[in-house]
Amino acid sequence: MKKTILLGVLMLTAAVGVAQESRQDVSFSGTGLFGPTIHGPASVVASSTGALGLLTSYRYMLTPHSALELNYSFIQNNQRYVVGNAYRYRVHSREQEATGAYIFSMTFKRYNPFVEVGGGTLIFTPVLDNGTTELGTKSTKGLTGLFGGGLAYELSPSFDIRAEYRGFLVKTPSFGESNLVTNRYEVLSMPTIGVAYHF
Repeated sequence: MKKTILLGVLMLTAAVGVAQESRQDVSFSGTGLFGPTIHGPASVVASSTGALGLLTSYRYMLTPHSALELNYSFIQNNQRYVVGNAYRYRVHSREQEATGAYIFSMTFKRYNPFVEVGGGTLIFTPVLDNGTTELGTKSTKGLTGLFGGGLAYELSPSFDIRAEYRGFLVKTPSFGESNLVTNRYEVLSMPTIGVAYHF
């Protein structure tokens, strides 16, 4: 009888421990966006201004070192195009990200470095205001590859601070304008810093 009670207490303790284990988290981050200068055919040169935005992520831990993550970000920036050194165009655009990624992380006391790889889509939507000189522009969607890495610092069992670099390999947007087509891919850089809540 005593062995049965002891076994029951041990099983209950293990169940409570598993229930208290944080396997999910939600993070909110401030982010920046930086892109390279792209030289395309027909003397089309494309570049983008730096911009600030927001990123939200949901992460589910599969094991203590592996996780799956869903991401959404929103940024506004300006795309600039020079065609043949004569014609200059600007497109004020909203950039939205919808991606998924695999995360591999390690634990060193309160520090948790991690790397990520995944994919999804980037949506570039023109804003028709005085920042856009081409009024016939249209929304452009592009498949993207996502890669990056970062470091999380545990403030408590429920909260941590995360800083990371995220890179996107995507085709340079043309906004439906044939004279702005570069037929080139670029790597957009997105450094982020934010807070995660574990539950």
